[in-house]
Amino acid sequence: MRDWAIANLGISGEFDVLPTIGSKELVAWLPTFLESKSVIYPEIAYPTYLVGAAIAGAQHSAVAIDASTWPKVDLAWVNSPSNPTGRVHTREEMREAVEYARRENAVVASDECYMSFSAGEKVPTSIFHESHGDNRNLLAVHSLSKRSNLAGYRAAFIVGDPALIARIREIRKHAGLMVPLPVQRAMTVALRDEVHVQKQAALYRARRETLRPALISAGFTIEESHAGLYIWCTRNESDWDSVKWFAERGVLVTPGHFYGEGGSRHIRIAMTATDAQIATVATRITEGN
Repeated sequence: MRDWAIANLGISGEFDVLPTIGSKELVAWLPTFLESKSVIYPEIAYPTYLVGAAIAGAQHSAVAIDASTWPKVDLAWVNSPSNPTGRVHTREEMREAVEYARRENAVVASDECYMSFSAGEKVPTSIFHESHGDNRNLLAVHSLSKRSNLAGYRAAFIVGDPALIARIREIRKHAGLMVPLPVQRAMTVALRDEVHVQKQAALYRARRETLRPALISAGFTIEESHAGLYIWCTRNESDWDSVKWFAERGVLVTPGHFYGEGGSRHIRIAMTATDAQIATVATRITEGN
């Protein structure tokens, strides 16, 4: 895992890695492990950031991307590529998050689980590209559920500040959340192979291009969606109206307000169905206009 982090995340200096039982579980429990009293997360975001803060009894709020506007807190979440929007942070935005961690002495946790799946327009990079060997107060979360389709294995890991990881390791062992050795070995094998990841990324790009013209023809505007497993789009109507429109065509999509009120006029479309099913969806969208 160390070798993979050096080769793929651009990390240098002192750092540690720690296997975790899934990335969702880590997101849910990290504020508790760190005894965080205040947590911030993106305005449109994976809901487990909020849930994790609530489990810890921490104050929590959604914030804009610009780290220069963030209030002082104990833990700040960054998510690039974003679930649900597929937004990719710029290098400058990542740099500002690193500067925030140093200025405020706050932990910044970068959820990078979808980093392997660029749509080709913008290439995601890790927060460690901007830390330049000083990894204090920085963590990155990675998951083989996405990268290698190992969701059932609950195989994930964190990389970053060795002092933080030592603290998490010490607490975690009492909580009984150690990753079984066979799963760790499977993770090691998967991390040594990039070919299957490249093939999966190509599948998602092809599925995105199958759905894109169909959605546009139906009046949807695709926003962000530069990486990851999803398309984030809007027809400038209530998300439930869009959900209903798709349901009438036998297609399930997720209402955007699940990810924050800022998404209430958007929907998230997952590209995790088979190629044949994606083609069927594109046909139903086109013929249903």
